[in-house]
Amino acid sequence: MPGEIVRKTGCWFLGDLMCSLYKYVSFIITATSIGNMVLISVDRHVAICDPLHYPTRVTERRVKLCVCLCWLGSFFYNSLFFKDDLTEPGIYNSCYGQCVFVIDYIAGIVDLVLTFIVSVTVIIVLYMRVFVVAVSQARAMRSHITAVTLQRSVTLTTMKSELKAARTLGVLVAVFLMCFCPYYCVSLAGDTALSGSSAAFVLYLFYCNSCLNPLIYALFYPWFRKTVKLIVTLQILQPGSREANVL
Repeated sequence: MPGEIVRKTGCWFLGDLMCSLYKYVSFIITATSIGNMVLISVDRHVAICDPLHYPTRVTERRVKLCVCLCWLGSFFYNSLFFKDDLTEPGIYNSCYGQCVFVIDYIAGIVDLVLTFIVSVTVIIVLYMRVFVVAVSQARAMRSHITAVTLQRSVTLTTMKSELKAARTLGVLVAVFLMCFCPYYCVSLAGDTALSGSSAAFVLYLFYCNSCLNPLIYALFYPWFRKTVKLIVTLQILQPGSREANVL
């Protein structure tokens, strides 16, 4: 977003190569953010809909592999869109000091389908499945009275945590739709050069989604808030800070 402010409010003084790299990296980051949201929805789906197999299906090694594939896929995917920009920096600039976004109409439609429609469909379908299963499990637990109080307490605590994670995912989806819909509406309208104040607004909103996701987690998870407080107040530099209780 600082790069976008420089690009829109003044002359781009970093050169054509940095302009091309800026556009390429910014789209890589946003595409990866969307991919991570899809991975989170898959994780929540397995955790709630198939909890007994969750430890074997979602392992640390598989999570690392999926995250790495998400980044690599974003690198490759966006390199196709900015192939001309990367091979010949400044090809679309009409004057010195300009840094413009130019996306072909067909490429914009492909990006709309793959990055937005497919991702949103996967997330919403998985989330609806999670919601239905979570509600049915909650009703079953209320109707089932167990004799082991400790076991019931642990089960209820775990279920509460999973439902909270599902609600957080729902908020993320809502924010995702509000931030990305205006941008893709502009793309469908055929605004290929993305110039002017309206285009600047939709791009700011587009980037805001990746900024808001960590804030949403901070608002919904007390351990996240405590961790951020330890980092901001530099308490992590004190001896024994790693033993701090944030749960």
